[in-house]
Amino acid sequence: MTRALITGVTGQDGSYLAELLLAQGYEVHGVTRDAAEVVTPGVLAHELDLSTDSAIGDLITDLQPREIYNLAALSSVYQSWQNPGLTARLNGAVVAEMLAAVKAIHDQGDVDIRFVQASSAEIFGTPAVSPQDESTPVRPTSPYGAAKAYAHGLVGAYRSAGVAASSLILYNHESPRRPETFVTRKITAAAVRISQGRQDTLELGNLDARRDWGWAPDYADALVRAAQHPDADDFVIATGISHSVREFVAAAFERAGVDDWADRVTVADSLLRTGDAALQRGDASKAQRILGWTPTVQFDEIVAAMVDHDLDLST
Repeated sequence: MTRALITGVTGQDGSYLAELLLAQGYEVHGVTRDAAEVVTPGVLAHELDLSTDSAIGDLITDLQPREIYNLAALSSVYQSWQNPGLTARLNGAVVAEMLAAVKAIHDQGDVDIRFVQASSAEIFGTPAVSPQDESTPVRPTSPYGAAKAYAHGLVGAYRSAGVAASSLILYNHESPRRPETFVTRKITAAAVRISQGRQDTLELGNLDARRDWGWAPDYADALVRAAQHPDADDFVIATGISHSVREFVAAAFERAGVDDWADRVTVADSLLRTGDAALQRGDASKAQRILGWTPTVQFDEIVAAMVDHDLDLST
């Protein structure tokens, strides 16, 4: 039975990844601040607060898992401006501690550990070219992107030193498991409440920002494919199609049965993000060629699944 360790196991990606690995017969361990938050049956929880605790290296040394998936992060660009130090710790320094532990085990010749880092399109900042691929210059424009860029660079450095470390540059990916702190779920939940007369309006930031939105379970599948591939490398994971926030809103409100959505949505200056990229669109041809990965769920289907979930919750 292959042993895997997942940080961020209670999040959207962590839950889908844990389910996928368990279905493949893995022994799955998860790092969490509170073991009670682990709702995936079969996951063996380890309580660590990565924002303050430096014991992640000891845990890796004790468990010696065959695969490590690092999904833990402060995941909001906006919050990274409010807490740049915490962002640097969670999104950067923790990765350094994990990779150092992996390399120590590698150098001893005990276990061949496959390390997979959940990187982000935010490392590209406001790219001059579209779509972006693995050769696009790393030029972050936020503390979140900068910390992820540091971790991305660490993965490459440790890979050069012999560690089987891969960095997956994940573009936006959604599902009904997104919390309302993310704009996509904020939109779908609001659309449902407005359709039912339980909310009047929705405040958003830049409606013209364009993102490459995929289906979260597809991205969990990409993480596993990278871990199981013989050669560690960097891979962009994206659909190659971008949509504006405005298009997401229109699709969500239409699914919820609201025709006059433009009268219900307002733009608030306080929600406009500093350093926000106008357009993100990824080229995943390398992942398709080498990993055999391809997205399976289209944009309209993703929005529909999220709205339907929120409709079910309201009944």
